[in-house]
Amino acid sequence: MTSGETRDLVVVSALAEGADRLVAQECLCRDGATLAAVLPLPVDEYSKDFITDASRREFADLLAAATSVQFAEAMPTRDQAYERAGQMMVEQSDVVIALWDGLAGAGRGGTADTVAYAHAHDVPVIRIESRRAER
Repeated sequence: MTSGETRDLVVVSALAEGADRLVAQECLCRDGATLAAVLPLPVDEYSKDFITDASRREFADLLAAATSVQFAEAMPTRDQAYERAGQMMVEQSDVVIALWDGLAGAGRGGTADTVAYAHAHDVPVIRIESRRAER
């Protein structure tokens, strides 16, 4: 890329509830920005992780707006599928933006694992501090 040249913004996201969707929605408001979805599970199975009908509708709307959709390969456990999707997102990224409390995840495949994978693969990480009310 030469000086003054710009690149389009592509946000790679699993479209999980919370920060994933907030960033995806903001992305879609920007001219020239696109959304690439990387899902840990087939759509019907992944949708079971969203508790409310409103959340499932929001997921479906964002998924429909994505310019590409990829799925992690079948894994022995759900946590491993989440972990693999995080790895796939890192592998497609020039930089990872992590809205993260800095704590280890409750299970495999959370933000801590994705950040560790990015560091191990020399993908820069921008961490935005977050705090949870409870864990």
